[in-house]
Amino acid sequence: MSAAVADEAFEHPALFYSSKQEYTEQTVAFVREGLAAGEPVAVAVPGPNLELIKTALAASAEDLLLVDMERAGRNPGRIIPGVLRHFADAHAEARVRIIGEPIWAGRSPVEYPACAQHEALINAAFEGRAAIILCPYDESRLEEQVLADARITHPTLIRAGQEEVSDVYDWQEVVARYNQALPPAPHAATFSYEAEDLPRVRHFAVEQAVRLGLTGGRLQDAQLAVAELTTNSVLHGGGRGTLAIWAHDGQVVVEVRDAGHLSDPLAGRRPPQPRQIGGRGLMLVHYVSDLVRVHTGTEGTTVRFYLTI
Repeated sequence: MSAAVADEAFEHPALFYSSKQEYTEQTVAFVREGLAAGEPVAVAVPGPNLELIKTALAASAEDLLLVDMERAGRNPGRIIPGVLRHFADAHAEARVRIIGEPIWAGRSPVEYPACAQHEALINAAFEGRAAIILCPYDESRLEEQVLADARITHPTLIRAGQEEVSDVYDWQEVVARYNQALPPAPHAATFSYEAEDLPRVRHFAVEQAVRLGLTGGRLQDAQLAVAELTTNSVLHGGGRGTLAIWAHDGQVVVEVRDAGHLSDPLAGRRPPQPRQIGGRGLMLVHYVSDLVRVHTGTEGTTVRFYLTI
């Protein structure tokens, strides 16, 4: 990376909007400014908003990367490695410009803590990088707590075309606050395992997943995620763990609890180095799952992943 690029500060503003017109005007102006400056530009927003931007840009839309966040960001935990860093790392010699909208009306209460942590962790993932990531928030449809968290996870705020510094910015506070203990699920099938039990616990998980309705590629996703998490328990989580599996609201939910501790807040979201050996397990879980919730502390770590049936 050139010295000039490396010296540019990372910017992470939140854009508060209240109408489709305001959204379109602000995001399209942001994109056009980047294109005029010769910056690589990506737009990763929910499908309906993506269409607004594409229509307004017309032929200019061909000059940027367009991503449907409802698909690519279904699991907030894969947005940093799979969308944001993937794009930025592909243009490492330039300042990149990205619109990322990971929170929209319709996100469930189960998903939201992972969304808030994602927004906070962008600041750690891009520290020292030449990039600007604009995150839109719909003031007319999102709850006040979501908007309040946005003010904490973004160092600058844009409203009605005016930019100001957030006086409550503290991304670490949001990461810690949503590091919530996950309550045990009723009626889950469980299996406690040690190193010698790994083949049996994996067979148990597959058997239960089939019973609960997973088939085909979804079943393969469950197999991969269970293999990675149970191996991590044996290698890094005190040599043992407990797996639980159940169905809820059209999804199969799998949880692994062990005595390990995740000291890196970006664990599972930090892309590995090209020659790195290991360290990909949790990121693979993020990639194959529709949602991943993590709670870690001195007493141990719980990873819970969700797969839609």
